[in-house]
Amino acid sequence: MHYNSNFFFTIFARMLTMRTRYALRALIHISIESKDGGPVSASAIAEGQGISFKFLEAILHDLKEAGFVVSKKGIGGGYLLGKMPDAIRLADVIRTINGPIALVPCVSLNFYEPCSICPDESKCALHHIMTEVRDATLAILETTSLSDLIHREKKLLKRKIK
Repeated sequence: MHYNSNFFFTIFARMLTMRTRYALRALIHISIESKDGGPVSASAIAEGQGISFKFLEAILHDLKEAGFVVSKKGIGGGYLLGKMPDAIRLADVIRTINGPIALVPCVSLNFYEPCSICPDESKCALHHIMTEVRDATLAILETTSLSDLIHREKKLLKRKIK
């Protein structure tokens, strides 16, 4: 069976929490706004992205714990990427902030749990479809980097100005 891209977009859009979307926006913001490799303040990120400062602090803490960002304290301090943008995969950020990428636990690669409602996953049509959805989603998320997002963001901003 063939599914159109709107099917996958709808599922993908529903599975990302606001926290995850803000984490990705914060990473993009840090990468774009980091002038000459200097740090970007949390308040500048919050203001630039329209995120509550307290909520952003918690997100940045998680990103720091996972090594996606590093912080610099003191005057002129803030956040820098902890890795090169092309080394930060969307799948890794999503798993760090959101948890499983799969829509049901019985098809999750990293957060697997046996299905609580079906006795045999190998004979469950929903399980098989959700495995296809997971694989198609991962094919995109594991090969798309923060660098790819930044490139798209800049391209879209240029288009908007014209």
